[in-house]
Amino acid sequence: MLAEATKFEDECLAELSRAADPAALEAWRTRVLGGSGSLKSLMGRLRDVPKAEKPAVGQHLNGVKTRLEEAFEARRAELASRGASGPAIDITEPGTPPPDGRRHVLTRTIDEITEVFGRMGFTVAEGPEVEDEWHNFTALNIPDGHPARDPTDNFYMGGEGAGEGRRLLRTQTSTVQIRALEKQRPPIKIIACGRVYRPDTHDATHFSMFHQVEGLCVDRGVTMVDLKSTLFHFARAYFGEEAEVRMRPSFFPFTEPSAEVDMKMKVKGEWKWVELGGCGMVDPNVLKAVGVDPEEWTGFAFGLGIERIAMRRYGISDIRWLFENDARFLRQF
Repeated sequence: MLAEATKFEDECLAELSRAADPAALEAWRTRVLGGSGSLKSLMGRLRDVPKAEKPAVGQHLNGVKTRLEEAFEARRAELASRGASGPAIDITEPGTPPPDGRRHVLTRTIDEITEVFGRMGFTVAEGPEVEDEWHNFTALNIPDGHPARDPTDNFYMGGEGAGEGRRLLRTQTSTVQIRALEKQRPPIKIIACGRVYRPDTHDATHFSMFHQVEGLCVDRGVTMVDLKSTLFHFARAYFGEEAEVRMRPSFFPFTEPSAEVDMKMKVKGEWKWVELGGCGMVDPNVLKAVGVDPEEWTGFAFGLGIERIAMRRYGISDIRWLFENDARFLRQF
């Protein structure tokens, strides 16, 4: 029995030395040291050894078990130190470069819009997305009880009842023109790009969160001609000389006179006039709300949907595709 145990140990150690990777090492451990392994089977035969020989044989078998376990741990450490836990890597070979990242199509559009208006002398202003009713409504000549304040048309965020105490996700970047005029006296010429929120039903041209670019110019002698020239110059600088733009008379509480700005774009394969936003001359009540004398200063303002600009520029027919985060779609731009 002693000779058999010694032979068993030698064979197991030889097999262990040939285990060249973690998989082979684990297979050896299961086969030899496992609960149903060959070592346990060998030790189970101790009961058949004559009583007088059992102490010596049992001591020898315990030594075999200890030496095999120690050899296993040593072999595992050796393989780990060689980096055998994974495929060998030749560090002299050229690596696989990671794919280049890119800006989201909307981020690129915002940068492009900012650059075009920057060439016309507009600076960039910013404002919070969570607003109070003063900046989102009251200062923009939208009184209490106006339909635009209805809870079904806004994302209110708390506060008791109607009034200036409630806060909401801003519905337009026009709030930034109020904040800009509160901080800076005319003349002023700014644009503000950012997210706005309205509980619109999602379809090909509407989404409950979208981006606007707000423009404001207040100075002495500003007229509707300046507004129209600014928008037409932007359209042709951004879309090319063939750009088709039209302005339709409209109404907004914060501008008078007011107009809708439309651009012809392809929607589901068909060319249609699509509204990009609104514009007009700043209402005198808006100027008065921020302490600007409308007898001395006049101005124009416009708000354009950035998603719709991107859709026209890049031939995108459904606004929802911009927010699905499908990398296959976004990599096209």
